[in-house]
Amino acid sequence: MPARDRGSEPSKRRTVSAGDRGRSRRPNRGGANSDTRGESVTGRGADRLGLASSSDGDRSKSRSRSTAGRWRRDDLPAVQRTAVQAEYDGPPIPDDIVGTELDRSVTNSLKSLPEKLAARVARHLVAAAQLLDSDPETAYRHTLAARARAARVSVVREACGEAAYAAERFKDALTEFQAARRMSGSALHLPMMADCERALGRPQRALALAKDPAVDGLDEPGQIEMRIVESGARRDLGDFAAAIRALEGRELRSRSREPWVARLRYAYAEALLADGQSEAAREWFERAAGVDAFGHTDAAERVAELEGLVVIDTVEDSP
Repeated sequence: MPARDRGSEPSKRRTVSAGDRGRSRRPNRGGANSDTRGESVTGRGADRLGLASSSDGDRSKSRSRSTAGRWRRDDLPAVQRTAVQAEYDGPPIPDDIVGTELDRSVTNSLKSLPEKLAARVARHLVAAAQLLDSDPETAYRHTLAARARAARVSVVREACGEAAYAAERFKDALTEFQAARRMSGSALHLPMMADCERALGRPQRALALAKDPAVDGLDEPGQIEMRIVESGARRDLGDFAAAIRALEGRELRSRSREPWVARLRYAYAEALLADGQSEAAREWFERAAGVDAFGHTDAAERVAELEGLVVIDTVEDSP
């Protein structure tokens, strides 16, 4: 997996954005060692992840259903059948999750399902959203349970991709995002798809996605995230000058306090540092830290490193 920018993490938008991750404080998975990769599911993303509880009747129908050219669950070896059933059941869902916590747009997307099934899927999605930052593996298992029941609903595949991305299962995440895009036609997850390609050691494919015409239709944070991924991919290829150029523009000096500003400046500092411009890099790490009020990056720590200081964390984790 290519080196990524440590610390910068995608803005908490509707979904996991892309970027470099590594030393960031949030689960902004960025790949090996450093980069500003996408991070958490929020808005349409976090709300999209929930829970569901299916009836025994639903289960028995799923086990017995058989179509031409497809296996039945009962036809699998016992061990494999147990694994399939475990994935279908998913992790336990807290009783206080009812599924109505989802954003209305996600709830509407589930209306194509029978009522009880939609409720089960919704609860798995909510549970996944709540665990995405603290326990992405379990969040991913919740989305797999949702997918087992509603694989043809695009928001379910998106949520599964976002959870896989948070769990650093980049191959699985890419597959889910591709499936979701085929279903919905949305380009929302293009930056994350490109970042997955980077994480899988395929920077050229990441650059190809960065040039997808659909990128022009993304909102400003989405386009910034794609530029961050593009810059990282060019660094992976050793073209540091191009990595710097990919991030230059008026946005670097934006007065906005949105998370993407800190992430952009952080990625720019990483590109400068890779090019051997340590003083300029330190300046931009400082600029990133100056607008990073919520700690989306570890820019302050990077400044301290470049100044030869040692940062000691005096806050102990609670039990």
